[in-house]
Amino acid sequence: MTQPQERVMRLAQQRGALILAHYYQTMDIQEIAHVVGDSFAMAKKAASAREAVLVVCGVSFMAETAKLLAPDKTVLLPVPGAGCPMADRIGAEDVLRMREKYPRAAVVCYVNSSAAVKAVSDICCTSSSAVQAVRSLKQDEIIFVPDQNLGAYAASQVPEKHFHLYDGCCPIHHAVTEQDAREARNAHPNAALLVHPECGPEVVRLADGVGSTEYILKTVEAAPGGAEFIIGTEEGVVRRLEHTAPGRKCVPLRAGFICADMKKTTLDDVCRALETLSPRVELDADIADKARVCLERMVAV
Repeated sequence: MTQPQERVMRLAQQRGALILAHYYQTMDIQEIAHVVGDSFAMAKKAASAREAVLVVCGVSFMAETAKLLAPDKTVLLPVPGAGCPMADRIGAEDVLRMREKYPRAAVVCYVNSSAAVKAVSDICCTSSSAVQAVRSLKQDEIIFVPDQNLGAYAASQVPEKHFHLYDGCCPIHHAVTEQDAREARNAHPNAALLVHPECGPEVVRLADGVGSTEYILKTVEAAPGGAEFIIGTEEGVVRRLEHTAPGRKCVPLRAGFICADMKKTTLDDVCRALETLSPRVELDADIADKARVCLERMVAV
């Protein structure tokens, strides 16, 4: 462990802080985190945490989610400018317009969205729980926001329900093409293709396995030594697998599969956040109360 990492760990102990990091964070951040996981794992841990301070090494919606599920905690987002392009593409007014157009539909909201969007939705979901969230609803008509690709995947798994998809996506995953997938397969003919459902349907159809970052990691880690995989999600997962599954060969689906926002957090940022107990995440009380219901339904499912 480097000196900057040791400094972060000492500060965290002094502050009684829990550090949560997403798999897409750089490895030096993942190595000092008490919890490393996908957005669902981070949310569940925030909800059950005993620590008074939560440091979220991720992007803004993750820190908001932590605050919603742990309203009595001090939640810190070391880099407040670390956002999510998908979340930025939708506002509460967009959801309300879809509700007006499809009044009999329930709204399923991907966790990659603001608290304001969650506040006007019925249930939240992550990539690992989208199908379960849809199936938990009594309505046969579903508005799925904001990710059209995850929504399309959920629709393919629950064909008995009718979906209205918002025109949003993760630009990083959406940029992957069918040609990218075919070229990767040709270059690595013995490798299994694992993709995140934020990729487009044409890429998902070519995959050997589809699921969350947690699913991809567990699949590779459980494979025998020498197994080969093409990883269809942000390259932070490939970097982590180099540590957790060293006997397997993993290559990214395409070059430049990087979320710039997820790479903004540095050890210096985490140090400053712990030293100053800022920047703190604060939410409008009315929005928070409504959004919390949406998130709690997700956790219950």
